[in-house]
This record gives sequence, C-alpha cells and structure tokens, in this order.
Amino acid sequence: MSKKKYTVLIVDDQKTNITLLTDMMSSEYNVFSAENGQDGIKAANDYLPDVILLDILMMDMDGYAVLDILKSSERTKDIPVIFITSLQGDDNEAKGLLMGASDYITKPFSPVIVLLRLRNQIKLLEQMRAIEKLSMHDHLTELPNRRSFEERINTEWNRAIRDKSPVSILMIDVDLFKRYNDNYGHQQGDVVLKTIAKCFIEELKRPGDFAARWGGEEFIVLLPCTVMPGALDVAERIRRRIEEVKIPCSDNDKLAEKVTVSIGAYTREQNQECTINEFITRADTALYDAKKKGRNRVCFFGEE
Repeated sequence: MSKKKYTVLIVDDQKTNITLLTDMMSSEYNVFSAENGQDGIKAANDYLPDVILLDILMMDMDGYAVLDILKSSERTKDIPVIFITSLQGDDNEAKGLLMGASDYITKPFSPVIVLLRLRNQIKLLEQMRAIEKLSMHDHLTELPNRRSFEERINTEWNRAIRDKSPVSILMIDVDLFKRYNDNYGHQQGDVVLKTIAKCFIEELKRPGDFAARWGGEEFIVLLPCTVMPGALDVAERIRRRIEEVKIPCSDNDKLAEKVTVSIGAYTREQNQECTINEFITRADTALYDAKKKGRNRVCFFGEE
C-alpha cells in the first residue's frame, strides 16, 4: 500500500517563494498555493490541507488576519499553520505563536529547515489523529463509540433541518445477554458483540449510514435521508442477519447458542418538531416495546 501523501497549502504573495517551496515539497506532498490572504482562506476551506505555510507581510490581508479567520472557523481551526516570513523579532514570533501558529520560520529560509519543520508538524498531526481515532472508537467491536455517534448525529441533524430531509434511528439491544454471559462466560460474550458489529458493516450499504456501540450490549444506527419504511426494512434485515449468523466459539468442538436482538426504530420527518434527545428517547421507547412484546422483533415508535 502506498504511503499517504499529505497536503500542504502555501499562502504567499511572492510567486518566487511559492515556486521555490513547491519545488522543494512536491515530491513528498500534494501542494496547493494562493497568492493573497482571501484566496488562501478560500483554498483552506476548499482543500482542507494538512498543514498551511503562511506569509505574514502580504498586500491585501496580512498573515495575522488570515490566521485569526482560520482559527475562528470550525472547519479550519485545527489545521496547523506555520508562519514563513521576513518579519523578524521575538515580539512578532511571540504574537504569531500566541494567536495559534504552530511554528515560525524567518526568511530567507533554509530549504532543509523548512522540510524538517514541516515533517515535525506532520508527525504531530499523525499522533493527534491516532489519539483522536482511539477516543472515538470502541476497542472491542472496532465500531465508532458513543462519543463518535453524538458528534455524527449533530452533523446529520443540522443537515436534515437545512435540507428538510427525514432521518431515522435504530436502537438495538442483544436479547438476554446477561444470561448468555452467565452460560458461556464474558469472553464468549465479547465474541458475540464483535460478531454483531460485523453484521452492521455487512448490512449498512450506504456511505452515510452510521452504526456505533452505544454501551454494554446496546448499539445504535443512524440512517440519514431515510423514511419510516426504509428504516424498518434496514432494521428487519439487521435483525434477521443476526438471528441467522453463526457465532464462533472458543471451544471448536461446539457451536455457541445463537443470539437475537430487539430493535426500536423512529423517523423524524421533515419539518417535524423534535430535539435530538427526544429523537433518541423515542427509539429507546420503541426498543422497550420490542422487549416487552417478546424480543427478537422490530418496533416503531408510535405504531399501534
């Protein structure tokens, strides 16, 4: 597998500097450029580069103003910015670092130093992304975790309101999981949860569909742009797949007891008044109904 090429945006009003920096970095990075502050802000939003090299002394808008706008935007605030400028002096460097710049390089610059400073930023970026990934994923099932789901639902919720589109949710609970753990042990219970997680991956076909481990033996699925019949179809396919799946067992001489799940579903139709908490709670209520009615079934909130 080829190594990922990181993206660098150069914002400088001197074409000679852009050409020199691009020639230095193009073999190692994907390089974009802008010749003024306004274009640099637009390019940062369009390309979402991994690192930005930003001049301070520019005609239309200085680098401090550009940095301030980038750091004020949710979309670009986490992109590392390295000032590369002829503006020298401890006060100027301190100002840039206090505003959120990740590094400060003075011109005339050494190509070797620029590349080393850039590589250091990429290494830090890789470490931060690895930590972020661990904090957003469930270690056992390798699905996104509850924190990840809460971040995702905020994005999809706002999109649904803006586009006036429906959004559906499924709350899923493994039936009689405590009894299963008592019979087979917690290690085998972990096998069940991992097996179920794979079922979600196999059944959720669209890129926007999102499954996460909610906690314990509970899972949650977000289905953007999905009306009630579509949500019920997905829920039934998941229920049936889990009911039919063969659970691996640590003891190869036998096959573990099969498991089933109960599923609660709910759809927020376009223009319907509802908060995110109410949205989740209604699916949870439907899940409780599915349990009460005998388990291994799908119930929709509000159905008779």
